[in-house]
Amino acid sequence: MPTALPPVPTDRAALLQRLSEGGRFDVAVVGGGATGLGVALDAASRGLSVVLLEGQDFAKGTSSRSTKLLHGGVRYLAQGNVGLVKEALHERTTVLRNAPHLAQPLPFVMPSYKTWETPFYGIGLKVYDALAGSAGLGATDFLGREAALRALPTLRTEGLKGGVRYWDGQFDDARLAVTLARTAAAHGALLINHCPVTGLLHDQGKLGGLRCEDRETGRAFELRARCVINATGVWVDGLRRQDGAARHAEVRAMLAPSQGVHVVVDRDFLPSDHALLVPKTADGRVLFAVPWLGKLVLGTTDTPRTDLPLEPTAFAHEIDFILGESARYLQRAPTAADVKSHWVGLRPLVKPDSSSGENTQGISREHTVLISARGLVTVTGGNWTTYRAMAEDVLKKCRDAGLLPGLADGRSDHLPLLGAAGTPADQPPVSAPPGAHSYGGEREHMWALPGAERELGGGLTEAMVRFAVRFEYARTVEDVLARRSRLLFLDAALAASLAEEVGAIVRQETGRDPQVADCVALARQHLTLPA
Repeated sequence: MPTALPPVPTDRAALLQRLSEGGRFDVAVVGGGATGLGVALDAASRGLSVVLLEGQDFAKGTSSRSTKLLHGGVRYLAQGNVGLVKEALHERTTVLRNAPHLAQPLPFVMPSYKTWETPFYGIGLKVYDALAGSAGLGATDFLGREAALRALPTLRTEGLKGGVRYWDGQFDDARLAVTLARTAAAHGALLINHCPVTGLLHDQGKLGGLRCEDRETGRAFELRARCVINATGVWVDGLRRQDGAARHAEVRAMLAPSQGVHVVVDRDFLPSDHALLVPKTADGRVLFAVPWLGKLVLGTTDTPRTDLPLEPTAFAHEIDFILGESARYLQRAPTAADVKSHWVGLRPLVKPDSSSGENTQGISREHTVLISARGLVTVTGGNWTTYRAMAEDVLKKCRDAGLLPGLADGRSDHLPLLGAAGTPADQPPVSAPPGAHSYGGEREHMWALPGAERELGGGLTEAMVRFAVRFEYARTVEDVLARRSRLLFLDAALAASLAEEVGAIVRQETGRDPQVADCVALARQHLTLPA
């Protein structure tokens, strides 16, 4: 495998200089989550001129708060959505191939405590295997009691009959997002975080560009673009209202957002390289216990939510549900005192006409693309696994609507992301504790920076902080500890204790206030459970 090229600097002054030069872009993307970044990379790889603007940081919202799974959609199969399952299975393989340093296969075990469960779920998962075909990651196995315990040694033994093992994938969501941004930049796209869009520009009733403002300097910019794509996740309706395409009530009806809560505990609650999946808990939801970056992630919930805060908080009943259901399946039950961190992600679920909005568990995770009369392209829904297919669909609809005539064919299906080249064959899994392996083929470049031997804590080194600022768009302590490193999501108390030291390095690199206090306050939120 070829070695990685030297990383491209993400110098803020140089990025803003490019922004100030104006001109007319082919594509302007608003929103730096999985969907927007996927669109930016796909468009740039086809030779289009692309700018992407993110008001906060890349993956600040939902795209850093997933269950960390690349899945073909076992739940979608149960809903009868075979088409979505096939698409997700194909895209799962694509991500695993294009980003081997950030995504790997992961075995799951569904334990059986009733005699009928093993054949029932096993047959369904055999169908899942058949749909995957050559994209399968491993064959489904029927496990006896002892085999199930070997895979999940701390599983509750009382009444255990056996289980079913199947395969899906897992990944580091925020680092994949940042890598998408960097790969798009390597193909010529201009991407700027901490630069919110403040308005849209219309000319004779048609959308022709946008206004934005650099958060650090307050400097305003106007950009022209042939095609403006609204990829702001659960917040898409805000930009749609600015376009004047619909009344407030009509815009609100597009989404039925829900929130998913996850908690993190130490790995010794389930010391295994297998994940636990309970397909139907006491109230009909799904329970995951997933090994990730040296810890164990427990989740998730599916709670309707009408307000859309940037930093959503969990409800007490959601934490109680996760801990209570975990206690039903693990020999040692995690308690509130064992939680190292927790996070909440808002899902941009597209609301079907027949939905009352009272229950979001059954709503399809398929995406929707809308083009307003003025030309604003809005994409929402979907999930991380299918981000690339969503991007292709968005650009196809832009071409069909005459916004991007003569669009070349896409090639993102076989487009390795930065760091993929030079990734060793024996790459540690995503479930392993964090370290230099997450840089893939770029680890040598990271090691060459000052402070490579100085570990600050939790696998984070001084060199990693410098790499984050110089080559990964990081501007604040939170950017580093939440999304370049994942310490804020793994151990919020440790992240808070490192904030000052990380801040000093960020200040050296940027010459600006690294916002230490804000990160410490956020760490407390990740650690403090609702009463």
